[in-house]
Amino acid sequence: MATISAAQVKALRDRTGAGMMDCKKALIDADGDEDKAMEDIQKKGLAKVAKKAGAIAAEGMVHAYIHAGSRVGVLVEVNCQTDFVARNDDFKSFVSDVAMQIASMTPLYVRESDIPEADVEAQAKIFAGQMEEEARETGKSKPAEATAKILEGKIAKWKKENCLLDQVSIMVEDKKTIGDICDELSARIGEKISVRRFVRYELGEGIEKKKVDLAADVAETLAGS
Repeated sequence: MATISAAQVKALRDRTGAGMMDCKKALIDADGDEDKAMEDIQKKGLAKVAKKAGAIAAEGMVHAYIHAGSRVGVLVEVNCQTDFVARNDDFKSFVSDVAMQIASMTPLYVRESDIPEADVEAQAKIFAGQMEEEARETGKSKPAEATAKILEGKIAKWKKENCLLDQVSIMVEDKKTIGDICDELSARIGEKISVRRFVRYELGEGIEKKKVDLAADVAETLAGS
């Protein structure tokens, strides 16, 4: 059996947020392999979450984020199951990171199941039109089966890019998605955490701005002087 040092226990605790005794036991069971121990702790954490799955996640917080320059604002609601977790620093940090993700990456939906079928159909028509236009310009058309597969791939990519939980987090370097990070936090805390809804505002969004012809304006000014 491998000898487990206090430094290993502390390192695993820093990575997982689990208790010292839980970390030590996981390291002993994993024969000192920190990655295996971390995986074991996460599995046990998710098991605890599953046991609590019937509980309603009605606690949590609504967080407001205004991006530098005050041109973009976000309101996001993230739920948990207890008020205790809602006051947890890791939970608050996650909510803050989610708000910045929304501000930066402009998702349209929280998860794939939130996408209305009408939106999928509308996007499919746009992609189909683009593919038809490309075929006309190049004079190269693809078989119907190949076209259908390409369209299916485009739709899948569009969903992934526009669903918050499927987006790769801008706050971490290991290409984890927001959904992955949410699941890991749930496992670490031992309680279900769920991003419920959000709204993103951008200054001038939806307003048709008047196009200014600078050259014409200058010419008119000079002519009148």
